[in-house]
Amino acid sequence: MTLDRYNKNITNNFKKSKRIQDPIHGLMEFENWIIKFIDTEHFQRLRNIKQLGTTYYVYPGASHNRFEHCLGVAHLSRSLVKRIQETQPELEHDENGLKCVTLAALCHDLGHGPFSHLFESEFISQKRPEENWTHEKGSKMMFEHLLNNHADLISDLDTEDITFVENLIAGARTHRSPYLFDIVANKRNSIDVDKFDYLARDCHYLGMRSDFDFSRLMKFSRVIDDQITYYFKESYNIYELFHTRYSLHKKAYNHCVCKAIDYMIRDAFLEADSTLKISDSIFDANEYLKMDDTILNKIEYSDDPSLKKSKDIIKRIRKRDLYKFVDGFLVPNDLKDKLTEKEINEEKIIAYQNNDGLKVDDIIVNRLVLNYGMKNENPVDHVKFYNKNLPNKVFKLEKSQVSYLVPEQFEELNIRIFTKDHKKIDPIRNCFKELLKEYIPKPKTYYNMN
Repeated sequence: MTLDRYNKNITNNFKKSKRIQDPIHGLMEFENWIIKFIDTEHFQRLRNIKQLGTTYYVYPGASHNRFEHCLGVAHLSRSLVKRIQETQPELEHDENGLKCVTLAALCHDLGHGPFSHLFESEFISQKRPEENWTHEKGSKMMFEHLLNNHADLISDLDTEDITFVENLIAGARTHRSPYLFDIVANKRNSIDVDKFDYLARDCHYLGMRSDFDFSRLMKFSRVIDDQITYYFKESYNIYELFHTRYSLHKKAYNHCVCKAIDYMIRDAFLEADSTLKISDSIFDANEYLKMDDTILNKIEYSDDPSLKKSKDIIKRIRKRDLYKFVDGFLVPNDLKDKLTEKEINEEKIIAYQNNDGLKVDDIIVNRLVLNYGMKNENPVDHVKFYNKNLPNKVFKLEKSQVSYLVPEQFEELNIRIFTKDHKKIDPIRNCFKELLKEYIPKPKTYYNMN
């Protein structure tokens, strides 16, 4: 190749792509067609939605947003599919598979509302429980709205491709290229590049260390029998993935102070909803485009007298006059079926008061379920492995083949009690302990351990 021709090829490649520097993945390269999706108002909205919601109020380094996370997931998805295509050319590769997976990865979080999971799990679930709404449903709505408003972006993707992208986002498997469903939202065993990015990114910004190495896992992955399998020596690395996820939920995502602020913002939204119609936005993509973390500022700086209660709650957050953690109980397995929501709730707790003036509205009961991503199952039981000596034969690994120190149990239930009034902490705690005594003589709570 002559020097002129080489320089011409380099110039053309630069014109066809754009490079974005990322603190986690280094220099990420995206082709111009995906840059056009990034430059839509739908995707740019994610710049104003904190990846970790209210965790930022406790860990000030956790200021990253859904925007950069989605870029990272798209980068990893593209890299993994390209690697599989290059190392396993014998597979029947989907002609538009790379494009569809990259687009699904980029758009998988378009449906997140203000403060990420808080919006769906606390606000919408309470305001509109009948809708059973999730951010995945929101992503579908926003993706379809994006395409309707920017039809020129999908000139080389047909209707079947668009449906495929939506199924990849939702993790709804079809017969088309089955292994591609293991990449963005893996419902088979919960190992996907979404986790690869957010575990690395969240640990980085939280200032926490992770021993999970996603780059090794990607390097030692292989498609066998229409699914992504892993080299058996990476089995402990996979346990590190799920342990890191559990640890982040335990230490950061569900930190007591973060959860208290979650409830405060939820209450501010509930008080403002009749005026600002926040919950109505899940039915209208044009209105949902306006929904991001700045809604808190809109309430705070409004002169509308109907927003006074919401403004008072936000003012408490600014002054760190927060709802308070009262007490908690780590539920033993043999009591999980007994300590249900019917048995442990606000009404049951205040029934034990002794002229303390407690009201149901003073108390919030939080049932925190932590696991390895597949409820009480070991997700590694759903992972297939291969040996380099027999690269096309898959097998499962028992825990005893990995380590005797991996968990025996993969899900735990924590019942945590919060109050909106710090003056009522002691009487509420006493009531909670008396209620627990109905099921266990000497309950070991953990209020003094936090």
